[in-house]
Amino acid sequence: MTQQVPLSSRVKQIIEVDGLQFRDLDGDGELTPFEDWRLGPAERAKDLVGRMSPDEKLGLMVITSRSMGISQHNKEFTSHDGVLDEQYLPVKVDPHTSAGLPFEGTTQMIKDLHIRHFIMREEPTGSRIATWINTMNEVAEESRFGIPVIVAANSKNEAGGFKMGGTPEDKPFTQWPGTLGLGATDSLEVIESFAKHSRDEWRACGLRKGYMYMADVLTDPRWFRGQGTLGEDPEFVGKAIGALVRGFQGENGLEADGVALTTKHFPGGGARENGTDPHYAEGRFNIYPTPDSLETYHLPPFQAAIEAGTSSVMPYYAIPSDEKSTTPQGRVTEFEQVGFAFNTEILDLLRSMGHRGYINSDSGVLSKMAWGVHDLSTAERVGRAVMAGTDMFADTNDVASVREAYVKGYFTAERLDEAAALLLEELFALGLFENPYVDPEEADRVVQNPEALAAAEDAHHKSVVLAKNHDGALPLRPETLAEKKVYVELFSTKLTVKELDALRRRLAEEHPEISFTTDYHDADVAILLLRPFIGSYFEFVGIGDLAIDDHSDVDIAKVRDIREHVDTLVIGLNTLFPWLLDGIEPLADGLLVGFETDYGIMVDAILGEFAPTGKLPITFPIDADAIAVDEDGRCASPNDVPGFDKEKHMDGRPYVYVDADGARYVRGHGLTY
Repeated sequence: MTQQVPLSSRVKQIIEVDGLQFRDLDGDGELTPFEDWRLGPAERAKDLVGRMSPDEKLGLMVITSRSMGISQHNKEFTSHDGVLDEQYLPVKVDPHTSAGLPFEGTTQMIKDLHIRHFIMREEPTGSRIATWINTMNEVAEESRFGIPVIVAANSKNEAGGFKMGGTPEDKPFTQWPGTLGLGATDSLEVIESFAKHSRDEWRACGLRKGYMYMADVLTDPRWFRGQGTLGEDPEFVGKAIGALVRGFQGENGLEADGVALTTKHFPGGGARENGTDPHYAEGRFNIYPTPDSLETYHLPPFQAAIEAGTSSVMPYYAIPSDEKSTTPQGRVTEFEQVGFAFNTEILDLLRSMGHRGYINSDSGVLSKMAWGVHDLSTAERVGRAVMAGTDMFADTNDVASVREAYVKGYFTAERLDEAAALLLEELFALGLFENPYVDPEEADRVVQNPEALAAAEDAHHKSVVLAKNHDGALPLRPETLAEKKVYVELFSTKLTVKELDALRRRLAEEHPEISFTTDYHDADVAILLLRPFIGSYFEFVGIGDLAIDDHSDVDIAKVRDIREHVDTLVIGLNTLFPWLLDGIEPLADGLLVGFETDYGIMVDAILGEFAPTGKLPITFPIDADAIAVDEDGRCASPNDVPGFDKEKHMDGRPYVYVDADGARYVRGHGLTY
């Protein structure tokens, strides 16, 4: 006997057929195939596409960032009691893409442009997210076929993740370690727990699409976005990505209570040219100087994501450099000199690997980051991308250019129908045609719920790597600190003096048996927490210098002076890059490494509250010469090979950092007490 699925409707009627209920989304009083939840998503999508006008299909092919009503200062430009932002901007310049386009209000986007895919950038409370998405779906339900809205966001559950904006009323989702920190746990169980709890928060708020996670393997240590990867080991990254896809989407494909993932950045963003990034022109090339590096290191995690059923895949901006690469690279015989979203060869490779979901471009491929096709008009770029295999354009409301490309024949009606069907299939699989609304009060109960907070805290513990413990200096147990004074300092531009004071108060409250001091000249033991930082997400600021010193926000002279005044120095390094450690490791009796790990938990490890079990997810270079770039732009170590394997291609030259105790800081290194 067929079991009734949950339905929710605010505008369209519910009809009964064969003793079961269905939403009458087209309002004809009959059960149309696309309304029949007993049919499969692909069959329903095909039926609906056959009924839609070209404009209704074209609107599906863009996804745009959309401000909420709570972010609109002039409430006259809002609707639905301030929930939706309705301001029309004749020209809005997006700093992310440098695109200047008219920007319509929310209702106009949904009703007139037929846009159904939106990106949320704010970090409000769960109930505000739920209310906003509910309201957009109510507007969408009024349309001819009641096609629901789906809202995406970048990853929201890792500390230190990329965020835009913020208000005092924000309430972020439960904060786990950074993505590299998840990799440092070396535990699929932790990653499965992360996916389960995070999925619950997303689902409760009505967020049903995530631009995550990065299946990229980190191969150049200077890449700014390497901090968002799961590390440098293709085998582990593949297993982790598979676990994340299944955990968010469902064990057997995309489920009605799942969150659809967009795995990125195909065919792997890690093969950077000396760490530069294709968000700017100087980094527009992926390079593969090492034979078969694409197949060996970069594709396996994407294969794992595809086999787990990832709903969509995002190609990166970059052009695969023919000049600076060894070809063929496995199944790729030669590189087409255009960005991956326009690259027929690369997108055909993706389809040949078994991906049957849609292909979602990265933001700005039609404007600032249209690498290799800047000589084309915007409409011609659309046509080039769609005919290469791209189904959706990210972070743009430029339906006009997509329509122009279609009307002028730059892409075919067959491709339009194919793209529309793939995009609708995701909405059907998620059950949004049946039940697009969520309970705002439930969202507030689920976000940062106690079970998720406890699981995240456990992950922070497991992300701590004990890299060095000279002569058993650690742990600093209370009995070893008797009659000694302990100084705690933090070197980071991210945290303020006020936050450092709060951390010191927290430690003093949690460890009343320890005598803390704020003057290192009077201390016996110093615990220094370092979070060096370099680089920029959107602009070229030179090839990254991975030394830890003043240029990376660490007062190295002060660190050295502290070393001279204390008997024992312990460093807790919160890591965004595989730093050059020769400036700090020799100064430290103990060195712990975290990855956006909670500072208090790192100190707890130092004080013996728990024994660290983390493993390095990345390899640290031995010195500046190992990553030096010559006058021809060639790196001393291959940009396309992960750190643990670089020495195979360096003619006997060393790459891996070796500390004063002889330990090699290679992927997988980690001590314990």
